[in-house]
Amino acid sequence: MKNLNPVCWFDINVSNLERAKEFYEDVFDIKMVDLPIEWGKQSTFPFENDGVNATGALVEKENYMPNDNNTVVYFSSPDCVTEESKVEKAGGKVLKPKFSIGEFGFVSILKDSEGNTIGLHSRK
Repeated sequence: MKNLNPVCWFDINVSNLERAKEFYEDVFDIKMVDLPIEWGKQSTFPFENDGVNATGALVEKENYMPNDNNTVVYFSSPDCVTEESKVEKAGGKVLKPKFSIGEFGFVSILKDSEGNTIGLHSRK
């Protein structure tokens, strides 16, 4: 059966990862999990592998300025290149073509027709 909700991941960009982690841990009574530093300074929200939940990460960005477009939603895909190949024709732009995120699969970073940054995630 086809997954009716393709959202599988989100990034919340922050200027200070430690401060942001403390905020989310305190507000939601959770424990954030740091990702490997070679992926940049990031901490994920707790999640269950292959669960029915979507999760995401706080991502520290150098020179980050808070704004109304700081969250990146990732859409699940069998293979990122499938949707990636449709982006420009639909009025968007491929910002970062499919790349590996190690054991977690692959992602592509896109800009939609309205200027929003979105992502794709696939296992292959």
